[in-house]
This record gives sequence, C-alpha cells and structure tokens, in this order.
Amino acid sequence: MKISRPTAAEYDVNSYQNRYIQAVTGDDALKTLSENISIVDNFFKNIPEEKLHFRYAEGKWTPLEMLGHIIDTEKILLYRALSVARGEKQSLLGFEEDDYVKATNFDKKSLRSLLLQFKAQRKSTVLFFKSLGKRELGRMGKANQLPTNARVLAWFIAGHELHHLNILKERYL
Repeated sequence: MKISRPTAAEYDVNSYQNRYIQAVTGDDALKTLSENISIVDNFFKNIPEEKLHFRYAEGKWTPLEMLGHIIDTEKILLYRALSVARGEKQSLLGFEEDDYVKATNFDKKSLRSLLLQFKAQRKSTVLFFKSLGKRELGRMGKANQLPTNARVLAWFIAGHELHHLNILKERYL
C-alpha cells in the first residue's frame, strides 16, 4: 500500500500544515513513516548524553522534550486521522504544544523509555494507516478549523518529525 502526496484540494496550502507536508521527500508517506522508525531511533541514540538536557536558549525544549513532543503530536494527529477517516463532522480541537510539554516530565525520563514509546506509537500509526482504504484516506474533515483527511495527516506526521530532527541538527548538535 502507498499513501500518495495530498493535493492542494485536500488541505490549506497556506497553513502550517504545508510546511510539514513539504518537508517529506518521496511519494509515499507510509514508506517514510516506516523507514523513520530506525532513523529517529538511531538519531536520538547518537546524541551525546550531555546534549540530551541542553537548551539552546531559555524556554526552548531539550532533545528529550522534543522527542516527547514528537510522540504526543503523533498521538494527537493519529486521533485526528481516525476521526476524519470515520466521518467525524465536527472540527477537531487544536492543542498548545508548549503547555503539553510543560505539563509532563519528558526531561526526567530516560532516552530508552521515550524511544520505546516512540517505536510502539509509530508501529501503531503504520498499522492504522495500512488498514485504511482509499475512501477512508480521502474522507474530508476539519482540525483546527482547517480541511484535512487521513492522507494529509499521514504526511503531516512524517514531516513534523523531520522538521524537529532538522532543528536538532541545526541548533543542538
């Protein structure tokens, strides 16, 4: 199965969604999501221990907090994908990412535990998207008052983590 790139008719290309979708290379979000399990795992395992708690500026997240944020966001986006694939008519709520990170203690968790969580979540994400048919992937809904569907959200999940890996490369390592 392949999840092809969404068209401009499926989401607002002038919104924040586009930044993440365009960050993904290739033509199959499902392939990217599957391949990125080991890429993310290896990336974080190669961050020096002393950098895992580093903040490049006051108020910025540490790499551990960023990994926790990636996991939380994937859970939320997967819920949105499930909802719109099943025909939810109401616009799904947004979330304040900084508040979510502040409300937990990702920085006190071990890298190993966060990576186990990430891999379990990603495997669930991949299995869910593999279970969807063409109609479910394309069924339109709304999140944050923006049009979306499960195909858009698969690409969003893949691009979101790539976005954060790039930030880590540029500002932390």
